Amino acid sequence: MAEITADQTVITTADGVPLKTRLAQAERRKKIAAFALVLPLLAFILITFIVPILDMTFRSVDNPVVAATLPRTLAALETWETGKIPDEPIFAILAEEMVAGAKARTIGKVATRLNYEIPGSRSTITKTARKLKRIKQGPYKEAFLKIDKRWGDPDLWARLKQIGSPYTLSYYLAAVDMRYDAEGSIVSQPEDRQIYVPLFWRTLWVSMLITVLCLVLAYPIAYLMATLPTGISNLLMIMVLLPFWTSLLVRTTSWIVLLQTEGVLNDIAVWTGLIGDENRLQMIYNMTGTVIAMVHILLPFMVLPLFSVMKTISPSYVRAARSLGATPPRAFWTVYFPQSVPGIGAGSLLVFILAIGYYITPALVGGRTGQLISNFIAFHMQKSLNWGLAAALGGILLLGVLALYWLYNRLVGIDNMKLG
Repeated sequence: MAEITADQTVITTADGVPLKTRLAQAERRKKIAAFALVLPLLAFILITFIVPILDMTFRSVDNPVVAATLPRTLAALETWETGKIPDEPIFAILAEEMVAGAKARTIGKVATRLNYEIPGSRSTITKTARKLKRIKQGPYKEAFLKIDKRWGDPDLWARLKQIGSPYTLSYYLAAVDMRYDAEGSIVSQPEDRQIYVPLFWRTLWVSMLITVLCLVLAYPIAYLMATLPTGISNLLMIMVLLPFWTSLLVRTTSWIVLLQTEGVLNDIAVWTGLIGDENRLQMIYNMTGTVIAMVHILLPFMVLPLFSVMKTISPSYVRAARSLGATPPRAFWTVYFPQSVPGIGAGSLLVFILAIGYYITPALVGGRTGQLISNFIAFHMQKSLNWGLAAALGGILLLGVLALYWLYNRLVGIDNMKLG
């Protein structure tokens, strides 16, 4: 090819535009068209995935209720000496703002927010606001103490001051069983209120156990599907996919019928003489039921990645190893198994991420001891309405999953994970 020099004539199109410019315009139009095609998908991901995560992150630190309802009280508490009962002027300001908050129907939110920090304080706030409507003049300090003796506790005032900031980390502290004390220092929750850290560890342990059990059960199934004749392999594939055609709720409740004390499995065990009628096994509404049901539900998510990788492994590799003197087990472990590792990685990562955030199955078959952290996130979202704590728990769970994903990428490499 001849070298192009600067003094050569520029090649142009029929309308006189340089060919290089025209090619750049055509390439730009293709990129715009491609972006327009994926724009609906990007918008869908943004609306259904990115925006909820950002909203959850904001709610985990957002704390506007007290600051908006009691601004003058919080300003007066800035000069208050911690450890003592406030003076009359602060009580007077608080009384005025509580009456105004009761009329605006916002004092209940303040009471709920304070109740997160001091259990039982909601009734103190609501009762005081209700009775203050009948008090026209001071002294308000005496009136407050007469309505509820808790107003004489400096810790109550310290907590009220702490939650007055429009942004807070108290939700994240509560999510790891810690809190602010009256002096503003971070301390551990009382032992009888430390529930979330053990729940996180339980969720992590159960998810890993389910992943290992799914791998142990799915590997031989996928191996058979990949090595048997096509007709039998297709039949096995239909059996693997069959659970997807059944409602998750139906599959979960069917395990209740099978595992309960008077259920099918216990009846068979009693009928065969394996156990006595008075020694029926408790396999439901505990961690045993949660693990069994979740392994059954998540097993196809391990089988399919394994099968898709194993199907691409040529059987001639194992035959070549055996022809060179390797025994069948040695040929399998040194030749076949390493080639299936990408499928193991893909299936394990998929099952683990699904298991760590599962909600319906533990809620139905887990009982008290089989609950995972997702069940408590749902509880705070739907029943206690403590959305800040729910968002903090969800944020920590998300960070944990991302950290494990990063660790997997560092140790194994995400490029080595294949689905076929």
